[in-house]
Amino acid sequence: MSNEIVRASETAPPPPPEYPIDQVVFTPPIDIFETEEGLVLQADLPGVSSESLELQVQDNKLSLFGRVALPIPSEARLIHQEYQVGHFLRSFILSDEVDHERIAAKLNQGVLEVILPRLPKAEPRRIQIQVESKDG
Repeated sequence: MSNEIVRASETAPPPPPEYPIDQVVFTPPIDIFETEEGLVLQADLPGVSSESLELQVQDNKLSLFGRVALPIPSEARLIHQEYQVGHFLRSFILSDEVDHERIAAKLNQGVLEVILPRLPKAEPRRIQIQVESKDG
């Protein structure tokens, strides 16, 4: 499988409309490694839950958007801040080698793992040759 099976997109997709951006948006760090079955993509998404994560594939583009809630209670007043919280947005262009129907994902303690399996190779098959009769 070539390194071109997954390529970071030139432009990030807009966030889904149900997630208005009211915070900073980060590009999460990503690790990609190859297995015999395909590729595995791992993204660090601290503070993102499965309910606040949008992961979709459309037109060979894999997009992820994770929303993080502010850890400060709404009735509190921020006096000093050194730790910045924000949403996560990243997209990748997938090659035609990825089997979109079998893509799977799991989120475990802020680490998203996306399995990008290869399409099965077509097996060679013998093609039957029809013979036309000349007396018809």
